[in-house]
Amino acid sequence: MTQHPMRVVLLDLDGTLTQSHFGIIASVVKAFEELGMPVPDDAELHRFIGPAIQESMTRNGVPADRLDEAVSVYRKYYTDENVFDDPNNPGHLVPGRFYNRLYDGIPEQLAALRKAGYYLAIATCKPEYQAVPICDHFHLTGMVDGVYGASRDSSRLDKDQVIRYAFDRIGFDANAGDRALMVGDRWTDADGAAACGLDCLGCGWGYAEDGELKKHGAYRIIDRVDELSGAVEEYFA
Repeated sequence: MTQHPMRVVLLDLDGTLTQSHFGIIASVVKAFEELGMPVPDDAELHRFIGPAIQESMTRNGVPADRLDEAVSVYRKYYTDENVFDDPNNPGHLVPGRFYNRLYDGIPEQLAALRKAGYYLAIATCKPEYQAVPICDHFHLTGMVDGVYGASRDSSRLDKDQVIRYAFDRIGFDANAGDRALMVGDRWTDADGAAACGLDCLGCGWGYAEDGELKKHGAYRIIDRVDELSGAVEEYFA
């Protein structure tokens, strides 16, 4: 039974908890190569981190009639194919989702927030069937109270849809005094939070371009991981 009022901290995954660009970019490159299309430049490759993969593929010229194919090839390398050298275990090949690492200090910050009584929910535009194994692999699952992501069938893609899905699963009820804060590093987090009537705490160590988080309305931007728990405490105070 849900206990109210709750203080919910919604945490983005890529660029907020994990330094994930290695595997995402490598899998995107593989996808464009297999499709026989020009690989986007470095700046554009980094823009794949955050939004739904369908949105990024479309933005980079993948035609509608090849979008499903592009996403399928990307997910093959990101989810299944052991072709990338594991930065955490050199010499061991892993799929793109494990070509990844936790940001230093994240476990300590999550532990502090849980000790303070917050409900911690990962809310990511990554499909949930991909997000859960990643969280398991990096032991994040045991550091939070729930992992919520996009749907496999693309019916739930955008951050606001993921937030509403998480709230439904959690039993979030603003009328019962529940409060929530989105924590993320990209415009998708800020826009998704705003669409749900929430504030967004911006993470300056992630993948946002200069001025992006401020432009999209993040109420505050922190630059270091070790500022996270304190910034959350100040917000809810």
